[in-house]
Amino acid sequence: MCFTSSCCTAVRDPAMSTNKGAGGAGGGGKKKKEVKKETKLGMAYKKDDNFGEWYSEVVVNSEMIEYYDISGCYILRPWAMEIWELLKEFFDAEIKKLKLKPYYFPLFVTENVLQKEKDHIEGFAPEVAWVTKSGKSDLEAPIAIRPTSETVMYPYFSKWIRSHRDLPLKCNQWCNVVRWEFSNPTPFIRSREFLWQEGHTVFANKEEADEEVLQILELYRRIYEEFLAVPVSKGRKSEMEKFAGGLYTTSVEAFIPNTGRGIQGATSHCLGQNFAKMFDITFENEKGERSMVWQNSWAYTTRSIGVMVMTHGDDKGLVLPPKVAPVQVIIIPVPFKDADTTAIKGACESAVYTLNQAGIRADLDARENYSPGWKYSQWEMKGVPLRIEIGPKDLANKQVRIVRRDNGTKVDIPSTDLVEQVRLLLNVIQVNLFETAKQKRDACIAPISTWDEFTAALNDKKLILAPWCDEEEVEKDVKARTKGELGAAKTLCTPFDQPDLPSGTVCFASGKAATKWSFWGRSY
Repeated sequence: MCFTSSCCTAVRDPAMSTNKGAGGAGGGGKKKKEVKKETKLGMAYKKDDNFGEWYSEVVVNSEMIEYYDISGCYILRPWAMEIWELLKEFFDAEIKKLKLKPYYFPLFVTENVLQKEKDHIEGFAPEVAWVTKSGKSDLEAPIAIRPTSETVMYPYFSKWIRSHRDLPLKCNQWCNVVRWEFSNPTPFIRSREFLWQEGHTVFANKEEADEEVLQILELYRRIYEEFLAVPVSKGRKSEMEKFAGGLYTTSVEAFIPNTGRGIQGATSHCLGQNFAKMFDITFENEKGERSMVWQNSWAYTTRSIGVMVMTHGDDKGLVLPPKVAPVQVIIIPVPFKDADTTAIKGACESAVYTLNQAGIRADLDARENYSPGWKYSQWEMKGVPLRIEIGPKDLANKQVRIVRRDNGTKVDIPSTDLVEQVRLLLNVIQVNLFETAKQKRDACIAPISTWDEFTAALNDKKLILAPWCDEEEVEKDVKARTKGELGAAKTLCTPFDQPDLPSGTVCFASGKAATKWSFWGRSY
């Protein structure tokens, strides 16, 4: 499925960009406000019918992004940035337990430094953006905008590391990078500029580097599964798909059933000693001898938000897992004719305060110029996990009505049980979203053993688990044989959790002896 920005801008609902958004209170003037009757918040496209247009519509109408006047660049609005900040809060705390230190390196890198590691730059060359002018004058030498920061940082690692006492060196930076991709730009998924964290670490030996690769990969799994409620597979990339210039790459891989495409969620690389050789990063060991260091690099990006949208969103819009929802509970007053609006609003404000005090992210939509039904639609579009409605009947019965976003279930609960019941429901929703997504993903896994089975599964949008001989030429051949309008198939990863491989099993593509099971498919 191809997504293009040209087909996405038309689906934006103008009403969404003019209202005041999350929880803005109505004005305090005495003039009676007209209650808006329009309900233009419905989705024009259905997820199962036109996934590309549906996705474009969701990320705009939910106020996550706005299109920018440079193709492949997007404005990340607060609804997206707050999700990113919640993920950052978790991950930053975890890596600080591993003694990572915060750094910030410049955005620019000179051409001669960027090209120092040939395999590395060849892997990124098509995506590198160059600055060639200052005003109207040509620069003496072009300057690259970082596509990643290995070549930016490592000349200085060489300067800072002298002795085994300087190791390990562990740095992380939260920043933006630019990769001038032009093929099917898609908000969050493929963009020319994106946000990420990138960790770069240096060790005295391979054992320490190997250990950290898996520690970080587990944190990435937790981001996807425990926070975003997206099931992923941990595994190792093939030699063709590994990080350019690295020793080996591990990743967490997600899968989008609607499109039948895998998507790389995050990567943790062992760089080995290759960059150390290129940048002369050595240290004096405890025996007084000079040794090469071992290095890792690892990163995850705002792509994670797009994967979450694709996984959980439905025909009403976003569906947010509670752990990353900027607003976990939206409270909406429902005043009928002649109702005591002051008392209802007071009950709503009290509920917000009670939930906030309990550490639950709750907000009140007190706008008077929108009907309750319009508000329901908007907050459903924005994916808020729980909606609480309080009207005259609820006030009289000392209760509130709670509506779940994930399945639409409604329940009335006593006001005295508010915090306990809301906390319970948020936990239930988080688990339900993950289990539902996992069931859908698992239903798409197709173990195969022959080429005919492989092509049938590929055309059926499956996540293919195939016995493979682990030869680069065979992977190239599979890519060539499956190339078409929808893109070629490739290895996604070799999962760490390996099924039994009976003796005599042959590679599905070459007929040679298989050495492992690997996931194959089309990908983003």
